Amino acid sequence: MKKGTLKQILLITDGCSNSGEDPVAMAALAKEQGITVNVIGVMLNDSVGDQGKQEIEGIAMSGNGISQIVYAKQLSQTVQMVTRKAMTQTLQGVVNSELKQILGSRSTIEDLPPEKRGEVMEVVDELGETVDLEVLILVDISGSMKDKIPTVKEALFDLSISLNSRIGQNRFSIFGFPGRRDEVDKILDWTPKLDSISSVFPKLTSGGITPTGPAIREAIQHFSRKKPRSLRSWISRDDEYIEEA
Repeated sequence: MKKGTLKQILLITDGCSNSGEDPVAMAALAKEQGITVNVIGVMLNDSVGDQGKQEIEGIAMSGNGISQIVYAKQLSQTVQMVTRKAMTQTLQGVVNSELKQILGSRSTIEDLPPEKRGEVMEVVDELGETVDLEVLILVDISGSMKDKIPTVKEALFDLSISLNSRIGQNRFSIFGFPGRRDEVDKILDWTPKLDSISSVFPKLTSGGITPTGPAIREAIQHFSRKKPRSLRSWISRDDEYIEEA
């Protein structure tokens, strides 16, 4: 299995989408293009509500990712946990697909004898440290997020630091929605570290527009802008994807 690049969208929001395309459908489109969509619902002393909870879970499920709803004070460790857990989940899926080709269509890591299972998980762990990682962070910057943005900044900075120990290369990009003039604004283009995060966040927009679907669509397009589409190929097994290096 070749060393590749894991691609993730990390959506941080506190409410429901109410403008533009269906975010669940956009997450499914991301999955088709080899991008995992993870969602963190962030609260202060309130809740995201039943509708918000359903949307958060639906986006992550369609995007083959992980969802978590937490209070703002838990955000930093949650961002790190979700990012790493999603990496492991994707790699396990790719390894399972390889096993199915070798051992048969019904074989998975769980079907292996304990000793072999441990060896395979060691390979998964090693890949998690060596594979390249690209995380595009989508931050809801609507008015209701005003008191949570400082915690978001801190969490993303901590994420960058926590991933620095990996051998594989890390690249981050940050988009905010709604934008000042458009539905989505690019806050920070691809960078290996988030050192400048404190200075790049824009002033919060006001109003209740939350174009989550368009934000995910724009994130998908930003991945494809890195290089011509003709230069990329995919290892694709079942529902899991890794881009070849």
